[in-house]
Amino acid sequence: MKMYIGLTKRNLLVFFKDKQSILFSMLTSIIVFGLYLIFLKSTFVDAINGVLNNIPALSGLIRNEDLKMFSDLILLSGIMGSAMITVPYNCLMIIVRDREYNVDKDMLATPVKRWQIVLSYFTSAALSSIIMTAIILTVGMVILSARGDLYMSIGDILRTYAVVALGSISSTALFIGIVMLFKTSSASAAFSGILSAAAGFVIGAYIPVSQFSDRVQTVCNIFPGSHAVIMLRNTLMGGLLDNIDSSIGGVDSGMFTKSLKDIFTFKAHIFDFNLGMSQMIIYVMSMIVISIVLASVVYSKSYKS
Repeated sequence: MKMYIGLTKRNLLVFFKDKQSILFSMLTSIIVFGLYLIFLKSTFVDAINGVLNNIPALSGLIRNEDLKMFSDLILLSGIMGSAMITVPYNCLMIIVRDREYNVDKDMLATPVKRWQIVLSYFTSAALSSIIMTAIILTVGMVILSARGDLYMSIGDILRTYAVVALGSISSTALFIGIVMLFKTSSASAAFSGILSAAAGFVIGAYIPVSQFSDRVQTVCNIFPGSHAVIMLRNTLMGGLLDNIDSSIGGVDSGMFTKSLKDIFTFKAHIFDFNLGMSQMIIYVMSMIVISIVLASVVYSKSYKS
């Protein structure tokens, strides 16, 4: 265990030594969130108003501030979803750099077992990504709390951070095997660009996944990152939706909030099944275990001593 702990500590120190990379990784998500609030927010507000127009009896019952906060939280969940994918991938870049500069050969020349090397890379990247995504989430929630009431209890906040941690761990586990296939930093950076562009669509950051066909929804929800975003929506907006529902007073029998949950995907649709929170947690944790096992196999095949 000493070797595993030592390698993990070494990986953490190497990663956090590059302060500029860390700063810009976090600033990117925060800046994009700000731009979304300015330019993309109206798209979500229009979708919500479209639902309201179909239920005239609700006119005047729902505070406009609550609807704006709902759209803000939708945007925050999308940004966090993208961050839970791109940040862990960037944290794993140390694997490629070690291979590029033959540091991996030095590791393999030691008595440390290969599964310990893989686990140390995974642990350090997971811890790094959890810290960074937690900072991004904190900044986002502080910004939004200054704009209105989030209707979140201490329990809701803690569950939100737990979901972000789980999402970061799942993405780290998913990408560690992929990153090990790259031999140069330029190749991994090129893949990072593709990943950043595709991630927003897969997790529904730009367009709700519910707007896609059942087959496309299934493909999107195969990835654990999509489940993490859906769970994040539930923890971030559960209190707000309960407040909206109580302000309506049962006039619509809960149909308005149900419509919002259907449109903005509060359950994962996969293979004709709708997964709730507990099922999504089990699915994500299962994918973490499978991904780590596969990463160990990839490491053994790709890295020869």
